[in-house]
Amino acid sequence: MKRRADIRFELRHLRYFGAAAEQGSFRKAADGLQVQESAISRRIRDLEDQIGASLFIRHAGGVTLTLAGQRFLTRARSALSQLDEGAREVGSIGRSEIGYIRIGLFSSIASGFLSKLFTAYDAQCPNIEMIFQEGSAEQNLSLIDKSQLDLAFTIGNLQPHRYDALELWRERVFAAIWDAHPLSAKSELDWSDLAYEAFLVRPGGPGDEVREYLSLRLNGIGCRPRFLTQNIGRYRLLGLVASRRGVAPMLASETTISIPGVVYRPIVGEILPFFAIASPKNDNPAARTLLSFARTLSRSDRSPS
Repeated sequence: MKRRADIRFELRHLRYFGAAAEQGSFRKAADGLQVQESAISRRIRDLEDQIGASLFIRHAGGVTLTLAGQRFLTRARSALSQLDEGAREVGSIGRSEIGYIRIGLFSSIASGFLSKLFTAYDAQCPNIEMIFQEGSAEQNLSLIDKSQLDLAFTIGNLQPHRYDALELWRERVFAAIWDAHPLSAKSELDWSDLAYEAFLVRPGGPGDEVREYLSLRLNGIGCRPRFLTQNIGRYRLLGLVASRRGVAPMLASETTISIPGVVYRPIVGEILPFFAIASPKNDNPAARTLLSFARTLSRSDRSPS
């Protein structure tokens, strides 16, 4: 049995056919579409040749759909409607009206720069879903490399990578201590004050980065830090601080967490830069819009938290 060749036609064939069917005239269809009548007639003839059936009965008063034409019109209208809907949907994505962003985080979004950024972005782009994942800079860079994150907000920019890095804000570093701790009498702390404290940290992800940071600072004054790894969330970690099981390093944006029995003291001279990391090949328009918001907010909010 001979296999029939695939039918091939262009979108304009369907639009010309639909206009002619609606107007009952090639001439009126041509006027409405602002093309030559001959173009309408020729394209519809091509369409009929491809399909293998006459779609119109031509007569002096215009054209009338054949039975085949009536059946094809139903399908053509459905196809055009789906294409138009698809074009509107894609256009909405391109204008950042709908879509999603996958974001890697280190610090809290409850307050500070990120809180203001996401609040402003939500107000402008309410239909964009933001999907968050907490991790270290190394982990976030790996996920960007695999196209599993659109962008990441990280402490520092020391990990080697080939992506765009934009410094957005800076935050002071604090120590969370229990309220009866001898150091609570001081308004600021030096690293030497914390040399013999037990540091409560979380495992993996940001916890690895915290341990590395504390080791660098305390090794610099000749001390070896002692870590107590706790597989719990940040809020419960502060509960352990209140129960005098250790101290915890905190960012300024995290000191808004109020826990009975816990006080925060800044560490002298410790201010950390935060960067937005994104691949220049990332074509998510919602992510590009978020970065634009971040640049604007950064210019108006340069002082450390």
